[in-house]
Amino acid sequence: MNHFQESGFVGLAMALALVISATFTLYVILLVIAYLRTKPQPPGDANDFSWHFFIPCRDEESVIGGTLHYLREYFPDVHLWVIDDDSEDETAAIVHDHAKRSPYVHLVRRRRPHARTGKSHALNAAYKALDDWLPADVNRTSVIVAVFDADARPSINALDVCAGPSLFGDAEMGAVQIEVRMVNRNIREPLPDGTKLQNWFGRTLVRLQDIEFRAAISAIQISRRTTKSVCMGGNGQLSRMSALDELAGHDREPWRGSLLEDFELGLHIMLAGYRTGYATEAWVDQEALYSLPRFMTQRTRWCQGTMQCMRYLSKAWRSPHLTNSGVVEISYYLVQPWLWLVGTVIYPLPILIFLNNLVLYPEPTLTFLRTGGAVEFSLYLVFGITQFAVWGYLYHRHCEPSLGLLRCLGWGIAYATMIYLFYVIAWRALGRLLIGRVGWAKTRRNAEVFALGQPVAKDA
Repeated sequence: MNHFQESGFVGLAMALALVISATFTLYVILLVIAYLRTKPQPPGDANDFSWHFFIPCRDEESVIGGTLHYLREYFPDVHLWVIDDDSEDETAAIVHDHAKRSPYVHLVRRRRPHARTGKSHALNAAYKALDDWLPADVNRTSVIVAVFDADARPSINALDVCAGPSLFGDAEMGAVQIEVRMVNRNIREPLPDGTKLQNWFGRTLVRLQDIEFRAAISAIQISRRTTKSVCMGGNGQLSRMSALDELAGHDREPWRGSLLEDFELGLHIMLAGYRTGYATEAWVDQEALYSLPRFMTQRTRWCQGTMQCMRYLSKAWRSPHLTNSGVVEISYYLVQPWLWLVGTVIYPLPILIFLNNLVLYPEPTLTFLRTGGAVEFSLYLVFGITQFAVWGYLYHRHCEPSLGLLRCLGWGIAYATMIYLFYVIAWRALGRLLIGRVGWAKTRRNAEVFALGQPVAKDA
């Protein structure tokens, strides 16, 4: 390929990337509008329901004791079902000790070869245990099951918020997801023995995860209230027991086994005719990762799970219970990993070819820039960064106003950079699919123990 052909390819690729970026920018604008216009949802009375927390654990001795202390203190009337997935540490012993002291703590033990087969199977074991435990005459529409991580800290108003008239107070509501926040977002030295550069990178990665969940993902979830396609997350998802019953079937297994079991469950609840909701008035604190390799492992699992859920696309299109806009939104979510694969070629390759031409063929390349290429190239870069960097400003305005605007804008630009990691993650996920690796890759927790502080019902 000569340099004239390469220049033509660069122009064509940048034009295509510009169209895609402009379309996505319009989508982001709609998300921002929904995010800025959202209004608080009124709370309800948690006493109208009975609550059960499922907490899957695999080698969680470093966090599960503190979590049980927290939940027993602030949610004393909630039954805690801790699933020990054949842990090799003291997880089961810690939970057993709590269970001896409280009838509200239940230990669900799994053993290999039936254990360590994925989060879905662990949750199904808890569902069966709860199903056996519930009285035969109980009103299962008033039984709410929540799934929390082993290090989770739900806000103390979570149950009243989820009992509100627009959430479980609505008989058609089958599941609710609450906002997710990063508990270690203010830790200055996530690596006490690390260098300044390592600590800077670690705390920045943690902050970007907080921006991702509290700004970008929260805006997406809020917009899904309109399309009636709110998705569930792995931490802080709550489901009505009667909805789980409809999915469980004779095998009593409402969770179907995908690596993205949270989205999979929420989608099946919608396909069963229930509504799903989202709450920003309540949240769950969880630990963010400061290690890039562990971050990549976690996101590869999520991406592979999304790819697995593509098999439900036809069901979504045929479902009489989903709105047209909901089907479009769900379809976009499911094809996103495949778009990242395409984006690997569409986005970076023109820049590489352009730099190559600038070195080898400076005159024709400069002519290309003078005849409109510079404007196209500038728009290409601006669209590519701005559509993600905007979340830094919104994070400052709605989530952390006490932090400096310039710092949040810097994080927004860094967040735009982080997004490009998903192109690599998509290829890793595809590789796992192609070689048949579908096992659950558990993400190891941070070695440090963070001070979790006292919970509050709203931001200070």
